[in-house]
Amino acid sequence: MISLLITLEIHPDRVDEFVSYITEEAEDARTKEPGCRGFRVSRSLEKPNVFTLAEFYDDPAALEAHRQTPHFLLFKERAADGLILGKSAVCGEVIDG
Repeated sequence: MISLLITLEIHPDRVDEFVSYITEEAEDARTKEPGCRGFRVSRSLEKPNVFTLAEFYDDPAALEAHRQTPHFLLFKERAADGLILGKSAVCGEVIDG
């Protein structure tokens, strides 16, 4: 199994917009992608405009398939205009759990 952990800093004035978009994206990934084993969104307690996405896929091919879905491409389009101020990501092989 592959994990993808992404931390996003969202423009403070657009947090509600982001929450709307990302909850839709997470639900679509969980329900429409057979290779997606989980997609969870967390919000920082200290910085309310910082979010972490924890995504889990069967294998690299399932992750790549996710990146080609209409819902992912829509999220990417919505986020292209300054919604996201910063991003870091770690992709890895799940070794426990």
